[in-house]
Amino acid sequence: MRKPHPQMTLGCCGAGVSPAGFVHACNENPPARRRRHERLSFLPTVRGLLNFAPHRCAALMAILAISALNASAQTNMKVRVGKAIGEAFSFTPLDIGMETGIFKKHGVDIEKYDFGGSAKLQQALAADSIDMGLGSGPELAFIAKGAPVLGVAAMADAPLLLTLIVDKNGPLHSASDLKGKTISVSTRGSLTEWLVHELSRQQGWGPEGIKALPVGTDVSQISALKTHQIDGCVIDLAAAYRLEEEGLSRIVVRFGSLFKDFHIHVIYARRSFIDKNPVALRAFLAGWFETIAFMRQNKNKTVEISSRVMGVSPAIAGRVYDELMPMFNSTGKYNPKALEVLRRSYVEMGILPAEPDMSQLVTEKFLPPASK
Repeated sequence: MRKPHPQMTLGCCGAGVSPAGFVHACNENPPARRRRHERLSFLPTVRGLLNFAPHRCAALMAILAISALNASAQTNMKVRVGKAIGEAFSFTPLDIGMETGIFKKHGVDIEKYDFGGSAKLQQALAADSIDMGLGSGPELAFIAKGAPVLGVAAMADAPLLLTLIVDKNGPLHSASDLKGKTISVSTRGSLTEWLVHELSRQQGWGPEGIKALPVGTDVSQISALKTHQIDGCVIDLAAAYRLEEEGLSRIVVRFGSLFKDFHIHVIYARRSFIDKNPVALRAFLAGWFETIAFMRQNKNKTVEISSRVMGVSPAIAGRVYDELMPMFNSTGKYNPKALEVLRRSYVEMGILPAEPDMSQLVTEKFLPPASK
């Protein structure tokens, strides 16, 4: 086989070309001819730039816009937020504010977590697994016991959300039939447990006249009711309506009619989060109360999103919306009478040895300006 000439090398297409010959070939035109050729070839280049300039400008503007959005996204503040019960209507404002972009508008990126009750929510707050929690008013007692959190806003007032249901075919028909019965609740120290003890106390049986059994989520409680392991359970209104529609249960107590001055829900924040991220806290609360205003003005969108979150039909979600929207607090400010009800109950139910100073458990410092 014939060897290539030492000065030959393979070009991009495999043709034999000498590097020296390639350079020489590129310089074959004399200088004058080359300058004339360069002048002529420059004209289409100018025309091309003129033709493509609008497109290039548009592309550049798009790139700049995307960069600006990315920069904005990077400046958003991440907040880890927990819900005591994932499917309860009370906590759907978090989902609605996320889906509609309201929290984003306030510069907040939400990381959402669902828990199976108030105690688990407070455990997550204490462990620094979340920054903020959507819980119940009675959970303020955890702070008096040393929990590293603070109530930063009154979220909802009368306990319209919760009902006590029993087997439709059972012998129980009213609250007066519940003495000595076993009623399931979510967790120890939860709102549902507090309501059962308070109902028993109001009936004149003392806080232990009705047995409260922690079972967990609504799904677990309904399962226990169906298998007759309990006599009744405290669940949210949407689940109660669904079971009623299926012919499985009936409502014997609506807690909203028993407690007028109350805070069924409070928004909590870790003290360390408050100290390090007051701007993020204020932004979250501004987004929250804007979401509440949005929900009041946009029933259809609220029902659409909440029905998915709750796992019920739009018809039930619409019914729940009409009954529960009035309970949401529009400002976040606390009702002194509601705090007094909670303060007194802690001792009467044996939760605390002495009535706490409620001003040490809550603050209104971070509420939106219009709310103060």
